[in-house]
Amino acid sequence: MNTFWSGVGLRLGATGLFAVMSLFVRLASFEAPVGQIMFWRSSVAIIPIVLYLMWRNQFPRGLRTAKPFGHLKRSTFGLVSMFFSFLSLAYLPLALATALGFLAPLLVLPVAMVMLREKPGIAVFTATFAGFGGVFLMLWPTFSTPGLDTGVLMGIGAGLAMAVTTAFAKVQIKALTSTESAGTIAFYFAVICALGGLLTLPFGWADPSFKVLACLIGAGLTGGLAHIFMTEALARAPASTLAAFEYTAMIWALLLDVTVFGLLPEPASLLGAFLIVLAAAIVMFGDRLIALLPTRANKQASPFRQD
Repeated sequence: MNTFWSGVGLRLGATGLFAVMSLFVRLASFEAPVGQIMFWRSSVAIIPIVLYLMWRNQFPRGLRTAKPFGHLKRSTFGLVSMFFSFLSLAYLPLALATALGFLAPLLVLPVAMVMLREKPGIAVFTATFAGFGGVFLMLWPTFSTPGLDTGVLMGIGAGLAMAVTTAFAKVQIKALTSTESAGTIAFYFAVICALGGLLTLPFGWADPSFKVLACLIGAGLTGGLAHIFMTEALARAPASTLAAFEYTAMIWALLLDVTVFGLLPEPASLLGAFLIVLAAAIVMFGDRLIALLPTRANKQASPFRQD
């Protein structure tokens, strides 16, 4: 029980850190290209990861791995997912880009059931589909507005591609946690993504201002911490259960859009945010309440029942 709830707490913490990271990426994208942002976000993230390994007395021995190809597979999915995610953030408001990312938890359910043989309960299914309904409401004001420009369509397409690759990346993380530490997984992911971002240097990088440079560094620090939190969470609780708690990121995105960019959400978006919060609440308490029903029914069963 303690392990499960610590996993939930870590996942919620990771969600908040990822939201702040997305804000830094969005601000940096006004000047810097996606490849440059990927390099800074990943290379700077190595700092908190190494400190984490040192704190756990796992550096440098914690970098040893029995699954190099597993790390390569996970990092490849993560690299592609990061590219599409940052591309989406470059063209869309935080709330809309985050809403598209919520398609990933819906995809995690079947992938986790097939690849990890997890068996989520009815409450998890209910919460996930309720959250997906909230995402639909979040997207509705955008799709119902006539005259979508090319940038918005590109951002939406990138968000959809990011959702697919993210689902597979998270399942790979869960598979690696059986033998690999959270710091090891996060370290190799950061290294491979930094190399991938560096390969875009010949295509042209910007000379960032002090403000953008601060955003690039902030994205790396918050992103590194978020990955440690997320990986530790997946080591403590089922991937299918943690999926619904990712919906709380929408609250962060809405608040940041309002406070930083002055973007007020539509009523449909607010209703979608409510469904997202409800989804997380169902996962937290739903299965436990359902489990109590048969017990109460048994206590109230007819005295003429033959055992």
